[in-house]
Amino acid sequence: MLYLVATPIGNLEDLSFRAARILKEADVLACEDTRRTRILLEHYSISAPRVLMSYHEHNEAKAGDTILDYLDRGMNVALVTDGGYPAISDPGYRVVSEARRRGLRVEVIPGAGAVETSLVASGLPTSSYTFKGFPPTKPGPRRRFFEAERDLPHTLVVFESPLRVGKMLDDALAALGDRQAAVCVEMTKMFEEVHGGYLSDLASKFREAKIRGEVTVVIAGNNPKFARGGAPSSTTEVREGMPPSRS
Repeated sequence: MLYLVATPIGNLEDLSFRAARILKEADVLACEDTRRTRILLEHYSISAPRVLMSYHEHNEAKAGDTILDYLDRGMNVALVTDGGYPAISDPGYRVVSEARRRGLRVEVIPGAGAVETSLVASGLPTSSYTFKGFPPTKPGPRRRFFEAERDLPHTLVVFESPLRVGKMLDDALAALGDRQAAVCVEMTKMFEEVHGGYLSDLASKFREAKIRGEVTVVIAGNNPKFARGGAPSSTTEVREGMPPSRS
């Protein structure tokens, strides 16, 4: 069995009972970063399995073949990333695809995810949304990335580097117009922040801001209700004092 185990995106208390059991029972544990995974294992007093291996974007093909070999030999393999779900803006898709092609068993162990957590916290519509991972790093492709979403009604969710949030918001504003959005920083961690408002206000706020940690941006779809001049803007909310991640 190949288990895709969702792990906490910040607060270590978010690991499920089922996930903890699978991590205890797996013959092989494939990790994006073995050092980060050891912190999680130690927090739950879980002994590392007989085989602890690296599986990340730089060795994905070779390590994926190794995982498939272990599965062919009848071993249970648990795949984890540094946080959230494997294969969501992290390695995992290729080995899952090949495992299913070979008729091997694959099971997802649900848990925390930055996409859902930020979407719900944003206060924007959740009935229909599009997640597009990380936008391109260069301005031209990044603007075209958002222009492709301009006429669509779905809420848009993207990840972004803390170093490029201001530039990304400027390009989103230029491509989509001034609509409501939320910048979600360090979700589930001690200094979680959710900044809501219109893209123009958020772009101004984050243009020179220095941000630390993981960032997810949620942007309203094409609906007059969420454009400047329509319904009132959501207010900025900053939440602090969340339980520490103990990492």
